Amino acid sequence: MNFTVLIPARLASTRLPRKPLADIAGLPMIVRVARQAALSGAARVVVAGDDPAIVEACRAHDVESVLTRTDHMSGSDRLAEACTMLGLDGDAVIVNVQGDEPMIDPALVSRCAALLGQHPECVMGTAAHAIETPADLANPNIVKVVLDAAGRALYFSRSPIPFWRDAPGPGTVPRDPAPLRHVGIYAYRAAFLRRFPTLAAAPIERSEALEQLRVLWHGERIAVHISTSAPGAGVDTPEDLERVRALLAPPAR
Repeated sequence: MNFTVLIPARLASTRLPRKPLADIAGLPMIVRVARQAALSGAARVVVAGDDPAIVEACRAHDVESVLTRTDHMSGSDRLAEACTMLGLDGDAVIVNVQGDEPMIDPALVSRCAALLGQHPECVMGTAAHAIETPADLANPNIVKVVLDAAGRALYFSRSPIPFWRDAPGPGTVPRDPAPLRHVGIYAYRAAFLRRFPTLAAAPIERSEALEQLRVLWHGERIAVHISTSAPGAGVDTPEDLERVRALLAPPAR
């Protein structure tokens, strides 16, 4: 599967200012993400930044990048602009790797890209893994997804889905089927990625604050890869950053 990885990067961050440039073991985080994504076998890895400082940091470490507008409402909008800037063919497969995932599994990136070849009826691909704890099932910050028989998304929600009517008691997690945690990685065909920002926002998207629901609401399909393990640690807060720094720190001599 020939595919391109696009990595959206926004300098402003409420919880962690200048997050893409945060140092992790001697490298800016955005550079670490790009290098990790390159291990997936992608034909091309490009950072789509909203500030010259991001582009300069990438250039200093031989990472391809483009400077996009600062007024995009979402990462998908930013990638749609980057897709046009790069002149990618409409059938080209694009994988959106988040710019705060320095420990993303390269195999997960390539498997997500492969979904579009396996599901030609789908305009997008994404990933999920089984939820194992009651706390994760109840946590609205952990997005859940339910699938159809062909492995395509039926719905995404912050609520525990599917509801287990016959649960033996509170605090239990169903096993058949196990609830699935959505992983925020997406594959698109370039033509759909460029079209996505023109689609009207969906009422369910606004209610759940989940952009991927716009795709389902407009009648399109999303294929889902089920991973056997949770994704690597992402970085949203200063505490997350310190945890990842500790994990990637060079061994003491």
